[in-house]
Amino acid sequence: MTYYDRVLEAANAVRKMTGSATPEIALVLGSGLGGFASTLEDARSIRYSELPHWPQSSVIGHEGRVVVGTVGGKRLVTLSGRCHAYEGHPLATVTFATRVLGVLGVKTFILTNAAGGINTSLSQGALMVIDDHINLTGDNPLVGANDERFGVRFPDMTEVYSLRLRQLADAAAAALGVPLSHGIYAGLLGPSYETPAEIRYLRAIGGDAVGMSTVAEAIVARHMGMEVLGLSCITNMAAGILPQPLDHNEVMETAHRVRGRFVALLGAILDRL
Repeated sequence: MTYYDRVLEAANAVRKMTGSATPEIALVLGSGLGGFASTLEDARSIRYSELPHWPQSSVIGHEGRVVVGTVGGKRLVTLSGRCHAYEGHPLATVTFATRVLGVLGVKTFILTNAAGGINTSLSQGALMVIDDHINLTGDNPLVGANDERFGVRFPDMTEVYSLRLRQLADAAAAALGVPLSHGIYAGLLGPSYETPAEIRYLRAIGGDAVGMSTVAEAIVARHMGMEVLGLSCITNMAAGILPQPLDHNEVMETAHRVRGRFVALLGAILDRL
């Protein structure tokens, strides 16, 4: 069975679960942010383990289920959790769910993550729109033979994160009175947090936030012609900025603390789509 066949089989399983036409909006929820899925109305869900070929996440804060429902009358499919390359998965596996969503016909793809703040103007708990990214993972999900059914061999990456959607997020935040920053997301492999020297390097090359996800998914989504919006929750300040060690529990605690603002912002963005 080819990779495309596995994607198609998983897509058919999700389509059967939805019971109707698959939504054109998809949302991926990062570490500690999965609670948004519980706000969906008329929700139907299925665990990743029940879907064929679907990769599992072993990371705390990634529940691992597909939820289809409505928010403010908008129907969407939500991925509560993701797998990561640092868990030992190749990028074809990391981006498997993105491929499935593309095959299902998703047009608008919203990626969220928990990230470390590099730019000192970003405070812990800040929400940031991703304007662009720097891929420092050492890999690219499009390496290898290109299947034209997914997309072209050399996709343009001039505007990975849609200007239209970024402006829409700004309007949603302004209407709510929620502060919203913009910045460049640096994607690294992990799982160790970065050293202070690496953070100084990332700041020097233009990074505002750093994390271990999102980049590969965004590349694949653009390869498949989806319009992408990226949102980071700054759950901790990066290494060397504060005189304290980094801890995943801190990431989870901060994500929980800002959940209300995050859910409100996502709802307002979806209302405008």
